Amino acid sequence: MAFKQDFLWGGATAANQYEGAYLTDGKGLNTSDVMTVGSATKSRSITWRNLKTGETGSNPAGWGGPTRVVPEGTVPADVAGYYYPSHEGTDFYHHYQEDIALMGEMGFKTFRLSMNWARIFPTGEEDQPNQAGLDFYDRVFDECKKYDIEPLVTLSHYETPLALAINYNGWASRKLIALFEKYATTVIKHYQGKVKYWLTFNEINCMEVAPFVARGVIDGTAQNKAQAAHNQLVASAKVVKAAHALDPAIQIGQMLAYGPLYAYTCDPEDQIKVMEGMQRTLFYSDVQTGGHYPAYQWKRYEREGIKLVDRPEDYDLLAQYPADFLSFSCYGSNVVTTHEETAKSDGNLGQGGIKNPYLETNAWGWATDPEVLRLALNTLADRYHKPLWIVENGIGWADEIAADGKVHDDYRIKYLQANIGSMERAVDLDGIDLMGYTMWGCIDLVSAGTGEMKKRYGFVYVDRDDAGQGTLKRMPKDSFYWYKKVIANNGADLSE
Repeated sequence: MAFKQDFLWGGATAANQYEGAYLTDGKGLNTSDVMTVGSATKSRSITWRNLKTGETGSNPAGWGGPTRVVPEGTVPADVAGYYYPSHEGTDFYHHYQEDIALMGEMGFKTFRLSMNWARIFPTGEEDQPNQAGLDFYDRVFDECKKYDIEPLVTLSHYETPLALAINYNGWASRKLIALFEKYATTVIKHYQGKVKYWLTFNEINCMEVAPFVARGVIDGTAQNKAQAAHNQLVASAKVVKAAHALDPAIQIGQMLAYGPLYAYTCDPEDQIKVMEGMQRTLFYSDVQTGGHYPAYQWKRYEREGIKLVDRPEDYDLLAQYPADFLSFSCYGSNVVTTHEETAKSDGNLGQGGIKNPYLETNAWGWATDPEVLRLALNTLADRYHKPLWIVENGIGWADEIAADGKVHDDYRIKYLQANIGSMERAVDLDGIDLMGYTMWGCIDLVSAGTGEMKKRYGFVYVDRDDAGQGTLKRMPKDSFYWYKKVIANNGADLSE
């Protein structure tokens, strides 16, 4: 048997894409609450207001977009006349019992969800937490316990209280270290005995390409992004220290966005491009899980003229309180090259960069790589020697209800067969210490990248469209029953 008997099979969601109830029971605005719907061809936007003139508008919020996400003299704001998918998501807030029952029916051992920071501290600066927010998550965790589902909770998943973005430029300010520590220690203590596994920041390395989306940084200069990353790394170490002091059984993990990079050619310059790309990703885990700033990062900062606002004790904290385990998202691999013109003439320049001619892609340009998880797991295990947990993996597709009233998502089953098979080989052949697997978007939710409902990931179909219309009725897809069987046999049989 490849997977250990206590292997944590489950699914994953994020509050800003799923929870809804964006101002219910005292919740404050998050950065995600001012982001509009987009599509595969149109970027999401961040809406803004000029507080002096009252003028409003919107700016593209694409990944890798402009340095400053709203014009000078304006602030991100909830503006009438725009559709914000996070405001209702797929309404987990009012459907949590139904959804967790469906997870229980599939046999989930774990459920990864995130908490809305602004549901607990609406502006991020309150002295006392919002009791209604605490009560909601108490109900959620109590419901999980009914089905013997272990929660895995992300403290910050692509949402920062909007007030902190406006007042401090988000995580670019060291002030957020103490505010996040207060929030984290409040909830970890409150849910002691109900939640054992926590993640601090979702895909912390996405600071590089989406500083506002990921961390509330409005003015995302290279200096501000570096400072924001440092502040988060220090905050994470402080949370590890506080959690271990409260209860040594509590485990605090890192969450990294990871995908292996392949060189398009055997040109040594392409190999260097792969190495440099991996350094930009693995810097975050080198610090948060490894405990130390790597020399290559200091040299990068030296070249770019970046000087951190830091303290000597920051580095002691990082060394003494690294993450207990490394969790990561991995949807597929990517290809890089210094020969883009050649790649283009070969017909291989895809939506996300260089298309891999050996892999099949979906409508959004995402490829299915049948060996991606084995490669990812071995790379991370060899580098960090810590337990690993795959907490996001899945495929978005424009699922449709067939004439027989069902959703036949054989493409999702095919994708998962390839990926779980790759994961199984890493465990069985390579001896990787793998804690669990949580498929992304187990109940249909809003896509973070495009804001669409059309781009669906779940085992459960939710009646909701890109304009926010629909009954929110839940319906299991074919993949629901397939995954139920996989969990029941602990991954020993992946056949349909």
